Formats: sequence, structure tokens, C-alpha cells
Amino acid sequence: MIDDLYSAKLLALAANMPRIGRLAAPDASVEKIAKLCGSRVVVDVTVEGGRVADFAQDVKACALGQAAASVLGAHVVGASLEELEVTCNQFRAMLKDGAPAPDGRFSDLAMLAPVKDYPARHASTLLAFEAVTEAVRTATTRDTGRTSPAGAA
Repeated sequence: MIDDLYSAKLLALAANMPRIGRLAAPDASVEKIAKLCGSRVVVDVTVEGGRVADFAQDVKACALGQAAASVLGAHVVGASLEELEVTCNQFRAMLKDGAPAPDGRFSDLAMLAPVKDYPARHASTLLAFEAVTEAVRTATTRDTGRTSPAGAA
């Protein structure tokens, strides 16, 4: 059963994570830590026109968290807050309730379906998606909350 969890594809994703590092001037940054295992993810985003324009991540997590972050890093640019919220909720439901995997650009998360049987691994597997959703929400809120400079027409 553990072989189903740590497939060759999952391990390859974990080993080749895109968009590692930090952005020089992000619109928002969020750090998430899984208390049970200590996995840690920091994401930086810039948002333009309501969509992720740039993204970077610093991931110190198990192979499951790294694989999820790899899927995120490969497909997040161009995603809207709504799409990230839906994906995060679908991903959580897949892990917690055995619901179908997210579809669309994040459909590769289906390979993490076997994590359902390991509740202690759910938090670390979800970290990157929870962090990016919060970061984009923060950046979007800041963007829509901006006021024009004094005296501007």
C-alpha cells in the first residue's frame, strides 16, 4: 500500500519542483506550517488583473508536500483566486472524503489520492495550495482596497 503512495511519478515531481525560491517584490507572501510533522511552505505571489502573474515557493516538506507544490508551481501562473479556492477545496475533499480529484490545470493532483488513507499526511500535502490561496486572496484584497492618490481625478 505504501508503494501506491510513493509512486515513481510522485517522487519525480517532488525532486523537480518548479519555481523554487522567493520573489524580490511580491504582492503577498504566506507561510504555512504543518504542526504534526513540521513541514513548511512559504509562497510569494504577484497578481495582475485578478490572476497570478508570478509565483515562487520555498518548500521544506515531505515528498507528498513537495509533489503537491510541484503541481502548483507548474500550473499556478494565470490562475485566478476563484480557481485556486475551488481547487484547494476539491483537493481537501479528495484527501479527506475520497471525492474526485480537482480537474483542469491542477488535475495531476489525482496522483495524491492514496494520501486519503494517511490522515496524518493531509496537512503537509495541502500546505502549498492553502498558502497560495491565502496569498492571492491577500494580494487581491490589497489591490481592490487601494484608493487613488489625493487630488487624483
